[in-house]
Amino acid sequence: MPLGNLAEKYRAFGWEVIEIDGHDFTQILGALSSADKNEKPTMIIATTTLGKGVSFMENNWAYHDWAGKPGDYEKAMEELNHKSDTI
Repeated sequence: MPLGNLAEKYRAFGWEVIEIDGHDFTQILGALSSADKNEKPTMIIATTTLGKGVSFMENNWAYHDWAGKPGDYEKAMEELNHKSDTI
């Protein structure tokens, strides 16, 4: 369901809005720190990619609300572990 410009809707009601890359832990921690210091209510909008880092899950909406097939967990963990070894 389209939400329109969620950031602008919250800003219109006087909220502070922080938009970040939801996969970047530095940005997540920075946004939480900023929100903690803010006098106004604060919304953090973290943009993410569904299934990021797993070839058969990335941007595949079938995995949004479905647990997967037998063996999917093992394949996903193998891909994620391999990627963390190369960082």
